[in-house]
Amino acid sequence: MRRRISSASSPGSRSVPRASITTAGSACRRRRQQRTARSGWTGASPSPSPISTTRARSCCSDRTSPRPCRRSSRTSPEPAPRAGGLIVVDPRRSATARLTEDGAGTHLQPAPGTDLPLLLGLTQIVLAEGLADGAYIEERTTGYDAVRRSVASWWPERTSATTGIPVAQLRATARRLAAGRTYILTGRGVEQHVDGTATATAAINLALVLGLVGRAGSGYGTLTGQGNGQGGREHGQKADQLPGYRSIRGPEARRHVAGVWGIHPEQIPDAGIPATALLGELGGPVKTLLVAGSNVVVSAPDVEAVRAGLEALDTLIVCDFFLSETAELADIVLPVLQWAEEEGTMTSLEGRVIRRRQALPAPDGARSELWIMAEIARRLGAASTWPTVPADVFDELARASEGGIADYSGLSHALLDTGVEAYWPYRSSSTPRPFAECSAHPDGRARLIPVDAAPPAPTDRGGDLTLTTGRYLQQYQSGTQTRRVTELHAARPEARLEIHPATASRLGIREGTLVAVANERGTVRVRASVTTDIRHDTVFLPFHYAGEGCANCLTEALVDPTSAMPEFKRTRVRVAPVAPTPAGEEIHV
Repeated sequence: MRRRISSASSPGSRSVPRASITTAGSACRRRRQQRTARSGWTGASPSPSPISTTRARSCCSDRTSPRPCRRSSRTSPEPAPRAGGLIVVDPRRSATARLTEDGAGTHLQPAPGTDLPLLLGLTQIVLAEGLADGAYIEERTTGYDAVRRSVASWWPERTSATTGIPVAQLRATARRLAAGRTYILTGRGVEQHVDGTATATAAINLALVLGLVGRAGSGYGTLTGQGNGQGGREHGQKADQLPGYRSIRGPEARRHVAGVWGIHPEQIPDAGIPATALLGELGGPVKTLLVAGSNVVVSAPDVEAVRAGLEALDTLIVCDFFLSETAELADIVLPVLQWAEEEGTMTSLEGRVIRRRQALPAPDGARSELWIMAEIARRLGAASTWPTVPADVFDELARASEGGIADYSGLSHALLDTGVEAYWPYRSSSTPRPFAECSAHPDGRARLIPVDAAPPAPTDRGGDLTLTTGRYLQQYQSGTQTRRVTELHAARPEARLEIHPATASRLGIREGTLVAVANERGTVRVRASVTTDIRHDTVFLPFHYAGEGCANCLTEALVDPTSAMPEFKRTRVRVAPVAPTPAGEEIHV
């Protein structure tokens, strides 16, 4: 049994003020400041251009559900449905997919893991039917011939057979996207596959052959899973990055950042390993782990293996504002500030840097993570200086990012407090539409990059179904915050397995039946929700819950070879009732 050490105030002692914050929607308050569009496809990837969707007539959304995870003071999905141009791609009829009902748009419901073939097939139709923007391709891109050859084999009938989407619907979708003023958005569902990078690339290719990038009322962008996921990616959130979207292995980048930090470039370490690989080394090469605001025994793939790794560590230290399931395993728990208790900035989907101001005083005993990092550095004798005032840290970040792709060098808290619309790169002025005239490549041309898709492995004939995971509107991420809010917990107190009526009938499952969802990694026991919102070959679990309802007991630590993003959206499982429904009893939806 590990002993747990914490400061005077335990994270678990914050129930009253925390609940009042989260009831209002802490995740949703991290608003994306973006313009509204009338047409779009939702999927995932950073977009430094503002979204001018008030002028768009079609919007395609691939494997993303913005409604459950964020709100925006200026963005609404309503104009696209009014124009009949909202296209949502999701194997599940989510809250976002429901916006397409009553003639407001189209819901494409492909088999899990077939987003890439779908995008290749749509691009093939666009090219074969002469719907591409030839002048844009000629003047502003390179690589067209290679992409044309790469999609030629994805004719509509093959795409339909692979994805399960009818040919007529494929053709109608391609024609709608090509009708003008279209925005394509991709989400975490596109990225969280072993072919996520290729799928995002295919979405960009489709946007480029349609001539969307850089045009008012059109474009391409990606939605991240958290409020400031975009800003984190820009400034070193990953272990192979330096501020400004720089590679940690770039000699010039290392020299510049080392100069800002007052150290030698050799003192900056080499690239670290991705998170999933790191978790796989716990208890082996990795003996001590510091976790800052992450509940990995709920959110990581193959969580039972992760839990075993955490328990094998010499020392586990967790910084969090609640005693999460991960913090319960820690040797040392450091209570830290929640987002509403500190100053900072956020960066939106459109590359706008937004000031975030302290809304509430911190409880006694909680510390800023800036202070914690500075104290660790001081006690380890680390080089450089370690400011703890957010405005000073941002000034350092601005200097460190100078000359990088995401250049914040002209920004400061004081400037942002004036309400300026600050889109990066921001040296002396804002850049709201960096690709209006050309791309960022030296020749000014965007790159069309061919990708191909291997057909997905078929679901086993022995009764295996495909599990896909995702969000509930009332919960957020691993549930560390939202499962503590009475109203939200009452609305979604437990995970439910969504299963199609035909599949449920075949397996002897009815509404509310306790079922076991299992594979070689573990077993989840939840109640069934029998619904036509899911495909007959697919089941759905939310990823917000711990214990017997933890969906990531089943997911596998397979990752995309380029992005190292885990495969969360397609896992083989077996489903069986814990107490079978009597033979011949009717299954009700």
